Amino acid sequence: MVKQLLKDKKRILLLIILIFALVLIRFFEGKLFYDPFLEFFKTDFQNKDLPEFNTFKLFLNLFLRFTLNSAISVGIISVLFKDKSILKFSIWLFVTFFFVLILFFAVELYFIKDYLLLFYTRRFLIQPILLILFIPAFYYQKLNR
Repeated sequence: MVKQLLKDKKRILLLIILIFALVLIRFFEGKLFYDPFLEFFKTDFQNKDLPEFNTFKLFLNLFLRFTLNSAISVGIISVLFKDKSILKFSIWLFVTFFFVLILFFAVELYFIKDYLLLFYTRRFLIQPILLILFIPAFYYQKLNR
């Protein structure tokens, strides 16, 4: 798979563009998305109260950011593997993980006052961590077919 990818310059260019898109989202996150927790989690947050936030805007922006990261991640998976079954499965995984994580995030936000747990759940929602987990898993699966 790696040798085949290196032969196809268009795929490499597309892969670079998609990775750069993820970097841009991360770089401009403060300007693109409403997230009052960006600064909060950069401090000693365990001893502080949560900042004031607009619930609708927060969840809408988490959804938008997760959707954008997931769409780009699915594009990367598509470029890397060129396999429709992997593509469909990864889309299903992203959708499933979103609903589980957003539900978990809401429960933590309103009922559990463990900010570290909230921090890591939010991180899964706003960063393309799932992509980092899926690529080796799909590669391993492809090798063992």
